[in-house]
Amino acid sequence: MDTYKMGKQKHIALVAHDNRKQDLIKWTVKNADILKGHFLCGTGTTAKLISENTGLPVKAYKSGPLGGDQQIGARISDGEIDFMIFFWDPLTSQPHDPDVKALLRIAVMYDIPVAMTQASADFMLTSKLMEEEYDRNIIDYYSRIREKNF
Repeated sequence: MDTYKMGKQKHIALVAHDNRKQDLIKWTVKNADILKGHFLCGTGTTAKLISENTGLPVKAYKSGPLGGDQQIGARISDGEIDFMIFFWDPLTSQPHDPDVKALLRIAVMYDIPVAMTQASADFMLTSKLMEEEYDRNIIDYYSRIREKNF
């Protein structure tokens, strides 16, 4: 098992499906004072809207269906994203559902906190761990598969 140290300032990905963008924008406006102490990024339109509505700098990747989910996943696997807030729409099928599933799989593999509801985002953002360094434990799944040691 590898350990990766998250700094006191977290690198937070902000992602939302179309039907949840306004919810995430409202949430970020409400929490802008906390979020301003961290590094923010997000997928296409979501990043742009959050930045416009909060004045916070948000690094924008491509739109989710155009590869943004995969870009965020790559940043997670490279250790460049520590935390993800993903307000997804549980009732609408997305054309890029396989990308969303892959993004969530990568988040689990690299042991990053993921909030998918306002309640979980509220609890996580106000946790004392948000202001501290934190050691994530990354399981070496490749070795487990090779050794068949489940």
